[in-house]
Amino acid sequence: MSQSAAQWYVIHTYSGYENAVKTSIEKFVNGRHLEDKILRMEIPMETVTEYGENGEPRQVERKVLPGYVLIKMVMSDDVWHLVRNIRGVTGFAGSGNTPIPLTEDEALKLGMEKHEVSVKYRVGDAVRIVDGPLQSFSGIVEAVEPDKNRVSVMVSMFGRETPVDLELDQVEMQT
Repeated sequence: MSQSAAQWYVIHTYSGYENAVKTSIEKFVNGRHLEDKILRMEIPMETVTEYGENGEPRQVERKVLPGYVLIKMVMSDDVWHLVRNIRGVTGFAGSGNTPIPLTEDEALKLGMEKHEVSVKYRVGDAVRIVDGPLQSFSGIVEAVEPDKNRVSVMVSMFGRETPVDLELDQVEMQT
């Protein structure tokens, strides 16, 4: 099997064991040279602003899915047994002993996979909005930020020029 057969799976762990499970699997991967079978592991995190007793804001990293580790791997009996028998792992998300991979949409929503968007327009180009509430409006590109998947377009609405922030794939070159 090739790496292209790799899919994202969800490992269920004891609460608080997420980092230990990830570290243990990484040691097995390196020790047994399984880099072609287990490609990546993630513990989805988010940054949250909390306010202390004195009202001071502070940034805190928090697990998005406590008790879970996401793993991109090529599923086989050997790899399943290896991961399943790591201390702290209670199983895979799925039915019975059959792990169910995440769909591409689920992986995208969790931030695990990113679509590569080819940008064929640049600042100053005339574009048409092809998706969202402003679909079929036209405008001029003001800024393009591929790393943030954002494009700013100046659109004429009700006789006024209005800047609109959109995702890169919501806009295409005007023909």
